[in-house]
Amino acid sequence: MQHHPTTGHLNKILAAGISTFVFASGAWASEATVVPEQPDFPAQSKITYVPRDSIASFKALSSYSEPEWITKNFVETGALPPVEERLPEEPLVFKTGNMPDGIGVYGGTLRHVIGGRPEGWNYQAGQSTGWGGIDIGMFECLTRTAPLYQVEASDMEPLPNLAKSWEWSEDGHTLTMHLIEGAKWSDGVPFTSEDVLFMWEDNIVDPNVTPLNGASRETFGSNTTLKALDDYTVEWTFEEEFPRQYLFNMAYGNFCPGPAHIMKTKHPSYADTTYDEYRNGFPPEMLNWPVMGAWAPVEYRSDDIIVLRRNPYYWKVDEEGHQLPYIDELHYKLSTWADRDIQTIAGSADLSNLEQPENFVVALRRAAEETAPARLAFGPRLIGYNMRMNLSGNGWGEPDARAQAVRELNRNPEFRKAITMAIDRQSLGDSLVRGPFTAIYPGGLNSGTSFYDRESTYYYPYDPEGAKEILASLGLEDTDGNGFVNWPEGTLNGEDLNIILLLSSSYNTDVNLAEGVIGQLQQVGLRVVQNSIDNNQYESMRYGGDFDWMILRNSPALASVVQGTTSLAPVGPRTSHHHRAGPDGTLDLMPYEEQLVEIVSHFIATSDDAERAELMKQYQEVATKNVDTIGLTEFPGALIVNKRLDNVAAGAPIFMFNWAEDAIIRERMFVPKDEQGGYQLFPETLPGKPGADGPVKG
Repeated sequence: MQHHPTTGHLNKILAAGISTFVFASGAWASEATVVPEQPDFPAQSKITYVPRDSIASFKALSSYSEPEWITKNFVETGALPPVEERLPEEPLVFKTGNMPDGIGVYGGTLRHVIGGRPEGWNYQAGQSTGWGGIDIGMFECLTRTAPLYQVEASDMEPLPNLAKSWEWSEDGHTLTMHLIEGAKWSDGVPFTSEDVLFMWEDNIVDPNVTPLNGASRETFGSNTTLKALDDYTVEWTFEEEFPRQYLFNMAYGNFCPGPAHIMKTKHPSYADTTYDEYRNGFPPEMLNWPVMGAWAPVEYRSDDIIVLRRNPYYWKVDEEGHQLPYIDELHYKLSTWADRDIQTIAGSADLSNLEQPENFVVALRRAAEETAPARLAFGPRLIGYNMRMNLSGNGWGEPDARAQAVRELNRNPEFRKAITMAIDRQSLGDSLVRGPFTAIYPGGLNSGTSFYDRESTYYYPYDPEGAKEILASLGLEDTDGNGFVNWPEGTLNGEDLNIILLLSSSYNTDVNLAEGVIGQLQQVGLRVVQNSIDNNQYESMRYGGDFDWMILRNSPALASVVQGTTSLAPVGPRTSHHHRAGPDGTLDLMPYEEQLVEIVSHFIATSDDAERAELMKQYQEVATKNVDTIGLTEFPGALIVNKRLDNVAAGAPIFMFNWAEDAIIRERMFVPKDEQGGYQLFPETLPGKPGADGPVKG
């Protein structure tokens, strides 16, 4: 089935490219088939849609308040200015009508369990803070998108955040963005355009720095520039007309500024330091790190716990003027991701994104019991796993001779076809969990996104014998009788073809899928070696291009499309997860990739909803027919929340525009007084000076 975009130029590109589906064997278009329909999953919760402007607004209120202990212990003693002086003139105000349980009460603890380990607080330069919502609690971004899961597609534009408003020039090439005025970092230093420019010029644009989520200039347009007009106004200049899509990229986790007044002390552009010293200059032991988020770190004990306490300068309030957050303290117990599910189900933790299918059945059974401490709600199938092949043939990651030869194979369409035909996706899904949870996923967009179109989604059915035939046609045969194919004569001395599969050992699902894939590929004669490493090393290697293949849980772009859109194709040197530019900055794109780039570029440039839907149909067809990625399996996630927590919106997906820790808006959540318990480790304390040990008492 062919689809035709409304843009004439794109029509020509795609029409010219249809022949690339045939390739050498002349069999692609006839052998590809529409992906099977997915099984019904009745446990999915429903979402109630609301107008975008019903969530929050910026305005001044007649009065403000805070927890009594802060006023008594800090304000009345002179340690802090009054709350109204710590807030902006027009704070961000969450509207009561959008709060499931209304205005909250102060106090309480939100207990997390995570499997990650923090490298440090320099998220802006690529350090992991440990994941599990730590970074979301500490860092704020120019725009916000996670709560948009409850907004109709026709009303879809990012929510204001650090940027309170913006307007376009008449020609659509200039965006003037107004920052929130009078907001302060948690140490009391004003937040200004200096922080925004430092994030842009000295982290995103600086080629020596790689932000954690891989943000680059191309994430916002290859020739985009940014300048400050004054302390609270910045001006973007884009090559494209009205590229509203980039506003989504200014949300988590691409444009979340760090405290320039602290970070410049270690950056080589401002200090006598190296880039390694800059990246690693703010270790997790450096407590009271200045944040714009609701909570700041006050305790770190290796392999034990991270504790965050409320930010006394937080710039958001409710409609009655209560400074947020309601909850005083966040715990992050350092354990494993599987233990996060177990402890939340048991009631010893409060929040979990149930994303490992191995735990689905036991979680459902426990949640059904009347005495269960937590409630559980599944969302749509928005978690997908891909196996990504490194498609850079011109040097990304500086491959040796073996790795370069593997990349040349990866770039061969017949080889990619053989690999996808050798994968039994139904068995992979069943190996994780039985029942109607998993679905056959050939790659491309997740079925849970509103842009998904099944008729445009093609896959090559499981056919190991056919895969063997294709491998043999490429000269990949077992010539030494050991059960594994060898390189053709003249390539690497005809030795066994060895492929290294990169994956994170931090997630049971990743490991289980890798083991299944390795076993299935062994049946067609391919030796795949598992390189299972901790998540911090994994992130470093994948962003550095040091892999043949990798197991990758899907990015936000495949789940939402409108966020991180540039990662859907190599539209710039550093946008794609599996095809980045070589050392000279050039991309060696294949014909189908040129089509994907053209489609994604048009998607970014248009705001016409019908055209955007049609473009994503074209994207899905080109990506899945050409096996841009090897889809493995797809399943829903479930949000598990302790019943003692209020203001948790029903239907919040654990992953769509962002993870659930942001979607549920934790700064609005609260614990009723009689449910708060004695969990706080540092009651009636606040973050102190950056670098000082622990929190401070008034």
